[in-house]
Amino acid sequence: MKRIWFGTLCLLWMITACSDDKKGYVVEPELDLVTPQITALVNEQQGYSPLTGILEAYPCSSGGSIYFGNYVNGKLTPFYGYYTVIDGHVSGNNNRVLNLPSDAYNMVYWATPKYEEPIYSKPAISEPGITIGADLSKLYYKLRANEDGTYMPVYDLVHAVHETDTEADFEASLNRVVAGLKVIVRNGDNGIFSSEILKMEIRIHDIAESLNVYTAEPENMTKTVKFDLVRSEDGTSMSNATVMLFPSAENPSLDLIITTQDGREHKLSKELQTTLEANTRLTLNIVLDDILPSENTGNFSIQNWREVSETIHFPE
Repeated sequence: MKRIWFGTLCLLWMITACSDDKKGYVVEPELDLVTPQITALVNEQQGYSPLTGILEAYPCSSGGSIYFGNYVNGKLTPFYGYYTVIDGHVSGNNNRVLNLPSDAYNMVYWATPKYEEPIYSKPAISEPGITIGADLSKLYYKLRANEDGTYMPVYDLVHAVHETDTEADFEASLNRVVAGLKVIVRNGDNGIFSSEILKMEIRIHDIAESLNVYTAEPENMTKTVKFDLVRSEDGTSMSNATVMLFPSAENPSLDLIITTQDGREHKLSKELQTTLEANTRLTLNIVLDDILPSENTGNFSIQNWREVSETIHFPE
């Protein structure tokens, strides 16, 4: 009985296949696909270290920026490789792996590393739609706008482009393409901030609007990114977890806006001497001489990952 049932199924399949051929359907030949192994490193201050985070892999035609695509269930699709990486190696089962015909590819990698220290919890970015045959050099990751014309902080992003062949493992050595900014505000006497202060907000100007998907180069450094500061438990400081930003123009300007309970705003503004370049993190210490400062008072001390420091005095 089993053989009869199996024979009937085969006959039905043959009839259906013939019917499909008449309708113009073509059965694609079975491809010899390769699933490459992937490892990933990130360029840190001490050199390259293993990536822990999410890695995206975009195979392009050899020598160029035209997106090839990825075979999923035997069909060529625009769905790029998506991996969870721990200590440089792919981990877990919830990955969308690359399946490619044996050949050379120009691989474009983007990743978001995981941090042990706290970072800003609500990053955002606008991503382009990617289709088979798209030129990645003409696509951009962009800042996401707020309703008031300012923009949101972005993810920590690392990037690489590497020509490779499916006969070898795919190795991604990635470089950070964003800058980090942490702000700490204190009173000059290290006292507790007045309850009259409702909130503090930072606005950093001259930030790039976009990063090129293929090259990661920043463009249009004219935008303003804003984020709030949070009062410490003891009330003696206001600060933020590190925010990530697209790189800035030279010497970007920064505003500290203090809003009081009655709705009034007090603003401190200054042009920074340090440029927010890729892989630069600034820790900005703001010392307020008055609990509720007037214009142009306070003191800024700046240090960053590259051991560059700067001091700004208010008033000058």
